[in-house]
Amino acid sequence: ASMQRVREREQEAAAVVGQYAFVAQLAYPSSVAKSAAPRHAMVGDLARLIELAAPDIVYAHNPFDKHATHVGVFKATLDAILSLPVDQRPQQLIGCEVWRGLDWLPDDLKLIQNLTERGNIAAALNGIFDSQISGGKRYDLAVEGRRMANATFLDAFNTDQVQRCAYGIDLSALILEPGIPINAFIEETLKQFQQNVIDTLTEVCR
Repeated sequence: ASMQRVREREQEAAAVVGQYAFVAQLAYPSSVAKSAAPRHAMVGDLARLIELAAPDIVYAHNPFDKHATHVGVFKATLDAILSLPVDQRPQQLIGCEVWRGLDWLPDDLKLIQNLTERGNIAAALNGIFDSQISGGKRYDLAVEGRRMANATFLDAFNTDQVQRCAYGIDLSALILEPGIPINAFIEETLKQFQQNVIDTLTEVCR
């Protein structure tokens, strides 16, 4: 079978294990996600799916991700939402950590997603994507390690409240009317991170 078909079968298997209500596979290559003009068709498909599903919350990649394809998919998702009338948009857009973690975010910007329960299902889902793991990248172990590290390093002064967690960032300001431009949102978030570092350094250097 072609690699595309292998990936499709893995996603279908994940949908069964994860008890997804629905899965759509659009089969766009990374080259489309990373290019503005070809991405137009993807935006249209995503807009139609969001319109039909009418979700209250959309979980997506985040604009701070290190992987260009992930950032392209995020931009397509954002553009799809913005193409809809305001009353048809989701109430919340959450960016999830995927390639680059979000542990650097100031704590008041972190959305803590408690993943302590059903760790067995999470492990099973991670292990399904063998075509990506078998090539020498142990994403299954890395994802589990990140979630456990997040739970421990979230708070330096108290015992762990959860065993596993993922971080998200609320991107809802981007889909409001009028929304904040994405570049302004990124700059403001990075400024808050910078100020957080400076404040800590100032405190210990008094």
